[in-house]
Amino acid sequence: MSVEVLDEEILADRRALRQALLERRRAMPRDQWMRHSTRICELLQVGFPQLTAMRVGFCWPLHQEPDLRPLIDDWLQEGRAGFNALLPVVIDTRQALAFRSWSPDTAMTVDRHGIPAPAAGDFLLPQALLIPVIGFDAAGYRIGYGGGYFDRTLASLRPRPLAIGVGFEIARLASIRPEPHDQVLDAVVTEAGIFRPVR
Repeated sequence: MSVEVLDEEILADRRALRQALLERRRAMPRDQWMRHSTRICELLQVGFPQLTAMRVGFCWPLHQEPDLRPLIDDWLQEGRAGFNALLPVVIDTRQALAFRSWSPDTAMTVDRHGIPAPAAGDFLLPQALLIPVIGFDAAGYRIGYGGGYFDRTLASLRPRPLAIGVGFEIARLASIRPEPHDQVLDAVVTEAGIFRPVR
């Protein structure tokens, strides 16, 4: 199904759109998913060199999201001053996300959504967030899983972190028809390149 057909047939129903986009991503062959994930990591490394000296929040890959762990592990191995890899922690379903430091030997727990998260540690403020997208548009808006966590987080953090969406080209839409609470991304990275919002 083309992006245009998705736009026309089900854009008015964001829940149906989210499900259709998730099914499309899950249907991606594993070798293609691995190639695209590797390419996204390469583009992040080249396009955003400042991340190697920042507190960077990322997400554990679920439902065939891009796997950024090899890149994060490379940055941890480099050991540059200021770099810290952070994973989100759900405190409450109505609150912004909190973030804890992560490395491959961090003790993990599984949260209420079935997502691995650091089991303990101080909460740290991210300076940049690598945010998975289920869908995104040229204006820099994203569709997530519907919980609103990242929108609340971006709206509440001061200073606002650099917000970079990560996803695949199959997630691109003409418009998600953003709602008032939707937060715009600073950039989106897919296997096809780095895209800045067009406003």
